[in-house]
Amino acid sequence: MKRALLAAITAFALPFPALASGVIDNVNGIAVDANGRTVRFRALLIDDEGKVERLLPGRYEAPPRKKKLKKGESWPKGLDFQLDGGSKTLIPGLIDAHGHVMALGLTQITLDLSGTRSLADAQGKIREYVAANPGRKWIIGRGWNAELWGLNRAPTAADLDAASADVPIWLESADGQAGWANSAAMKAANISATSKAPAGGRIEITGGKPSGVFVGKAMDLIQRVAPPPAPKDRDIALEKAQQLLLANGVTGIADMGTTIEDWQAFRRSADRGALRVRIISYAQGLDNMVLIAGPEPTPWLYDDRLRMGGLKLALDGSLSSRGAWLKADYADAPGQRGYSLIPSTQLRNMMSRAAMDNFQIAVDATGDAANSELLDAITELGQTYKGDRRWRIEKADIVDPADLPRFRQDGIIASMQPALQGANWRMAVARMGENRLKGGYAWKAMFDNRTPLAFGSGAPVTSPNPFIGMGIAMSREDATGEPAGGWMPQQRVSFEAALDGYTRQAAFAGFAEKRFGSLIPGQRADFILIDRDISIARPTDIRATQVLETWIGGKRVFMKGAKP
Repeated sequence: MKRALLAAITAFALPFPALASGVIDNVNGIAVDANGRTVRFRALLIDDEGKVERLLPGRYEAPPRKKKLKKGESWPKGLDFQLDGGSKTLIPGLIDAHGHVMALGLTQITLDLSGTRSLADAQGKIREYVAANPGRKWIIGRGWNAELWGLNRAPTAADLDAASADVPIWLESADGQAGWANSAAMKAANISATSKAPAGGRIEITGGKPSGVFVGKAMDLIQRVAPPPAPKDRDIALEKAQQLLLANGVTGIADMGTTIEDWQAFRRSADRGALRVRIISYAQGLDNMVLIAGPEPTPWLYDDRLRMGGLKLALDGSLSSRGAWLKADYADAPGQRGYSLIPSTQLRNMMSRAAMDNFQIAVDATGDAANSELLDAITELGQTYKGDRRWRIEKADIVDPADLPRFRQDGIIASMQPALQGANWRMAVARMGENRLKGGYAWKAMFDNRTPLAFGSGAPVTSPNPFIGMGIAMSREDATGEPAGGWMPQQRVSFEAALDGYTRQAAFAGFAEKRFGSLIPGQRADFILIDRDISIARPTDIRATQVLETWIGGKRVFMKGAKP
């Protein structure tokens, strides 16, 4: 399998071909202007640098040739290509403001439990994977969600042992905030009844012994002995991730938590001419930031395809694992409020260390206590670090309503993932109760406060398909159409705001708005052709949108039905 996948990568091994000027004609074009409003056009002119030259309100007409040239004149330059769009809808390439590129790719080549709907279903899939992969020293995977299984408890090592006890197994949860180990994996990590969780972590206990689930920083206890992906596996995973993103119309992504190993894979791909998706990297911690970028953010590399521009931190965990840091007890777990992953002083020191070298800072904050703490830190640091900082709060799932205006006051970007609300609203109600969720997934409140609102997926936590997130942002309904009319429907946003969040604002969030994101003349010609006019479609129909073609820098990089 690896040999075939590497062959697919090699197909892109030549340098990027010479760019050509052209026109995409006869389209139902929708672009986004500098203020986030939609602009209609019928033809898109691309210059020989792969940038948008003009948006034409009518069909393209070749410049007429004069009968006689005057001295010093020449015929107008012709186009290298002209494509009839067949009246299909053309929109800017979509940008995922929060994803995990390597993790997304690794889910394609490791054990993926994201489609399982019960513990028995997961156990069956684990048995099949173990049987199909004999000789592996460890089984690595992710994607389990005990909430979807209706288990009403955390899974255990015994549950995994029932599927396979002979080889160590380590499986991250769907949200990446917890891990599930079998007895063999715990033995390899020397886990016992006396093992202690580090600060910012929790070991689930059953009968006085570790049950097999490790939350937050306690995951490190197993991960330190689990084998990391080899460079060849990372190369394959990156190619898989790109194919998936391009098929879903994603032309750019903010990679939240880039390691040096990830960065090296990105560079190897770009050196081969195989990096198509634009990656805005945020380093996983200070060590990776310094190791990758050194004393300052890197320049844009490979024709605006790669840049290390910021630092990524996580202040708390997820609601599902009860790791989100709350101001009051969990409604379904009295005495628990989650926890901070980074002590207050250390958080400010880490943010200051990055800010002094002009790195942008992006911090995960899920619970209301975490968001308040992070807002306080940004307010304090903003007194020292002036200018256009674009502090990013990632997730911002549960915010105290009193804190919502503070996002705009401190020039903060709210980087939010609509699909998480669609997947988690029932669980959020169970964890906190309706009365404490007035600032839950508050997209419209952010928009009304004029807070820059960038949308992403969190992939592989949810699907990288941005049309799913767009439909949820507009409807507040999950995949089954529940609840009818939307959960907290006052937080729905318009189509224009949803499109803006996945294009212009997502680019702005990464200091890329002058380079790509909106199809403004002068930007890179990144766009997609889709099978419906999403500006007039119902949110449920938007979710079913099919991407027909994906273009990056004026070149087609994906066509539905064609082999990658």
